[in-house]
Amino acid sequence: MKILVVNCGSSSIKYKLYEMDDQSVLAAGGIEKIGLEGAFLKTKINGETKIIPFACPTHTEGIKMMFDTLLHPEYGAIKNIDEIAAAGHRIVAGGRFAESRLVDDEMLKEWITYMDLAPLHNPAHLKGYEAVKALLPQLPQVFVFDTAFHQTMPAKAYLYAVPYKYYEENKIRRYGAHGTSHRFVADRVCQFLGVKKEDQKIITCHIGNGASISAVDGGRCVDTSMGLTPLEGLMMGTRSGDTDPSAVLKIMKDEGFTPDEMSNLLNKQSGVLGISGVSSDMREVTAAFEAGNERAGMALEMYSYRIKKYIGAYAAAMGGVDTIVFTAGVGEHQWDIRYNSTSGLEFLGVKLDEAKNRANFGEEEVISTPDSRVKVVVVPTDEELMIASDTLALVAK
Repeated sequence: MKILVVNCGSSSIKYKLYEMDDQSVLAAGGIEKIGLEGAFLKTKINGETKIIPFACPTHTEGIKMMFDTLLHPEYGAIKNIDEIAAAGHRIVAGGRFAESRLVDDEMLKEWITYMDLAPLHNPAHLKGYEAVKALLPQLPQVFVFDTAFHQTMPAKAYLYAVPYKYYEENKIRRYGAHGTSHRFVADRVCQFLGVKKEDQKIITCHIGNGASISAVDGGRCVDTSMGLTPLEGLMMGTRSGDTDPSAVLKIMKDEGFTPDEMSNLLNKQSGVLGISGVSSDMREVTAAFEAGNERAGMALEMYSYRIKKYIGAYAAAMGGVDTIVFTAGVGEHQWDIRYNSTSGLEFLGVKLDEAKNRANFGEEEVISTPDSRVKVVVVPTDEELMIASDTLALVAK
């Protein structure tokens, strides 16, 4: 059975077509600059990348181009659109939804009430869903929520210490993000190690330009670092992470910022970029530090220090930890961040194998020493496969 995975951003569409009989990827591509000049589709054909410029004023034209490309006689992956059994959509914020859902009118109506929890992402997801429906109205569509995995958190972890009415009336609480990735690597690391997830206390570290950490006890998320939105928690590429609200208010007063301008500062001008003044790309910041840039060095120190703090906090919250997993772009490929984030955690029983850690750039591997009480593991994430698997399971019902 073939499942199409769609991930719509405000000006982009990423897609993968899976043959779920063997979980192989039949086609993958992306559309950039939707609504802008110079829009194009990028796809791989027999190992070669092909870029196809085309006019793309809205997501509808982008989705149509995606289907046209999949059906193309030269570089397409299917001969008939009916070969696609369903489409699964990555949805950043799903509010109260605790599992993936087949989309129907009632479910969609409720989900739209959570739109403002991810104002940059959810409207784009809706456009993608509507564009697919307009072209293929009979095709089953599934929403896979990044927030769903975190719905098992207890109230003590997800509530904020503000008047309770704001939770009751305004849905103000911790929702988290990256849940599809956290769920995938938490399951996969147990398969890889040959252990039962019900017996494991795992800390999953999704470290990329956006970054979050989750505490997973017995296969259930009990805490996560991102909050109402993906701004809270770790220091990220351009996001501030944890910041005293009074500091936010003071900057707003001193600069005369509107809420939107302050949001832009915290989400797009802060984090590694804001401290280093160099870039949000960790590779460029590392190169600047090696060239003698002190602020770049400070950004790297802050970045790893905050990861270490959350690991320690979640080990305390769960009463111990069996496994620490690193995943996503930085977590999979930057040995120095893994080293600095776990250095000093020997009191927890963490012993990193420095040679294995240095040599690992995204391979599935245990990078702790054989006598380490806590296993440290690199597991490449595969959110798209998780979305395809959920979609298949719901359609098969």
